Amino acid sequence: MAEFTGERVIPGQVDPDLWNEHYARYLFASRLSRFRRVLDVGAGAGYGAELLSHGAKFTVALDCAADALAITPVPDRVQGSAASLPFGPNSFDLIVAFEVIEHLEDWAGFLREVRRVLAPGGQLIVSTPNKSYYAAARAQSGPNPFHVHEFTFDEFQGALREVFPHVALFVQNHAAGIVFQPVDSSLNVDARLDEGQLNTDAGHFFVAVCAASPQTGGPTFVYLPSVSNVLKEREDHIARLASELALKDTWHQAALADHAELVERHRRLEEELTQSNRWAAEASEKWKASQQRVSEMQAELAAEQQRGQEVVGAYEKRQAELEADHARAVTWAQETEARLTAELAELRRVYAVRTAEFDAKAEELAAAVTLLDAAEQSVIERTEWARRMEREIHALEAQVSAVQASRWMKLGRSLGLGPVNQHP
Repeated sequence: MAEFTGERVIPGQVDPDLWNEHYARYLFASRLSRFRRVLDVGAGAGYGAELLSHGAKFTVALDCAADALAITPVPDRVQGSAASLPFGPNSFDLIVAFEVIEHLEDWAGFLREVRRVLAPGGQLIVSTPNKSYYAAARAQSGPNPFHVHEFTFDEFQGALREVFPHVALFVQNHAAGIVFQPVDSSLNVDARLDEGQLNTDAGHFFVAVCAASPQTGGPTFVYLPSVSNVLKEREDHIARLASELALKDTWHQAALADHAELVERHRRLEEELTQSNRWAAEASEKWKASQQRVSEMQAELAAEQQRGQEVVGAYEKRQAELEADHARAVTWAQETEARLTAELAELRRVYAVRTAEFDAKAEELAAAVTLLDAAEQSVIERTEWARRMEREIHALEAQVSAVQASRWMKLGRSLGLGPVNQHP
């Protein structure tokens, strides 16, 4: 079920006066819809399009809102924009646009679109609220937020005649009347209107029938929703208002009592507010002192941050230098390692050669030691032999000396006997 927002009329959801003024416009238009191709622009819930379809060749309901079209009773429903009608030229004989033009930014373009899709001899029936009356009626609630441009009578007439050469204008009003209705059913109606000058500025709505070709004159159209005793209805309404007024008086007395209580509460609150303001003033002074201290601490923090940034900068610079030294040390270490590895390999090779030579020399030395030991043993033995020989020589020399010193030897020498002494 679609919801009434204050702009789109939903049957059964609006008060009788609002329903009657909208329904009456469609009754006014239905006199021209017989045997014609009809387009209802801004059809909304479609109650008007359904009324226009009675006796028409066909009726198309156009609206920009899908939720409204979903409840439209006519079968031909089109979702589209009034500013750009989705139809070809000469598509319709009658176009109805009630309470649409004031919602459009390009209302002049809309009128040209209507002229484009109307067949030769076709008619447009368009309505809009009177700007002067509407402004006074909404003085308390303010302008209608859904309306883009509202028209005075002269402005509305001028805008229509810029597009359509022939314009018949009507004023729609709620009017009081006196009805003589026969008790027995009768379809005949004889209506009499007072003669007098029509005040368009006081009109509620403006309705225009526009065409490109001349039109026959339009008679006054009167719609009576129900024939009843308006005075009795007004008296009943006044009675209901009096009852509501008495109820409101009761509410007013209760409101006065509530007001007195609220005044007392307000006085107590003012006292509390005075104390609170005093406390707030003291708190404000403390807060200002705190803010001053915060500002000082922020300055100190900024200085510390500056020093910290300088330290970090120096650290990063030193770190970059150390990283460069480390890179150079790594390169030197790698080169030194390669060089020492090569030298160690060479030393190992030389060691292997020298070890082999040493082993050979050791073997030679061992053989020499063996020979030396044998020679030493031979020396020892020869020394012992020489010593024995020396002892034996000494012994023999002693014996010879003894012999030579004996009287026998002396006698023999004197006699010329014995060996000749060779020694002096």
